[in-house]
Amino acid sequence: MINTSTKILDTAQELIQTRGYSAISFQLIADQVGIRKPSVIHHFPSKASLGVAVIARYRESFAIQMRSIKADPEKTAWDALEFYFSPYLAFAETPNKVCLCGALAGEVLALPEEMHSEVKDFMESHQKWLEDIFRTGRKNGEFQFDETPPRLSKTFFSALQGALLIKRSTGDLSQLKDVQKVIRRLLR
Repeated sequence: MINTSTKILDTAQELIQTRGYSAISFQLIADQVGIRKPSVIHHFPSKASLGVAVIARYRESFAIQMRSIKADPEKTAWDALEFYFSPYLAFAETPNKVCLCGALAGEVLALPEEMHSEVKDFMESHQKWLEDIFRTGRKNGEFQFDETPPRLSKTFFSALQGALLIKRSTGDLSQLKDVQKVIRRLLR
């Protein structure tokens, strides 16, 4: 059985990814979870503490999966890259969901200060992970490219995040699929 804290985090994450941090409230979360507002406050005394907890959980969940792929000797750099693409496709196939930290980046100036470093750490860790995939792929002869891994990771990360936001605005899934096709082609 899922505990109340997890239900609150799940609901807050879903709301942030579909509506944005500024659009959520403890009352909205309580209503969706089926509890009273004081119960949300009992677990998370402030909206900022809830936001930090949602981001930290999101980052850690993805980091565990990334470490697992890296540790698996059967996985290639292509496997790692395809795994990296999978959440973007999953978000894009929903009507209006984007990456949690992509959603938060769009409203970072309105976020509580304690959330800024969490969003920044997410962005940097994903770019570092992409760098590692590119370095490994080049070293193993799987990838061919002329650019440096840090520049490539920033470019591809930005393109993927941007494509999700454009898809949300236009409803056109082809934008993200085209970005992923170009990335694959540029690495061959």
